[in-house]
Parts: sequence; structure tokens; C-alpha cells
Amino acid sequence: MTEEKIQRINELARKSKTPEGLTEAEKAEQTELRNEFRRSVVSSLTSQLDCCTIVDEKGNVLKKAKNTK
Repeated sequence: MTEEKIQRINELARKSKTPEGLTEAEKAEQTELRNEFRRSVVSSLTSQLDCCTIVDEKGNVLKKAKNTK
């Protein structure tokens, strides 16, 4: 997700709090940008977790099963 898109999300959020609010087109754009941001966060977190291993109390290294989504 680019910095410009994040700025646009914030811009739309600020505008939505004003008396004029958002147009239907802006609401649709806001929804799409928010969904893209969520997908980006989930993808990043999944990548980080895929690189992690778990060590139990006995010192055994347990590999995390890959997400089969």
C-alpha cells in the first residue's frame, strides 16, 4: 500500500466527519481503499508468522503449518 493511498484514506475519513460528508463515489472509494489496506496488513502479518517457529517448554521446535487458504 502506497503512502498516497494511506493519505487518501485519512483524507476521506476526515471529510466523512464534516457536515457535508462523503458522496456515494467517495464512500465506495473509501471502502475499496480500506479493504486494500486490510489485505495488505493481513498479508504482511501472515508473512511474518510464516517465518516464526514455536519452542515448547521442553525445548522442542515446532514448525507452524503453512496457511492453506
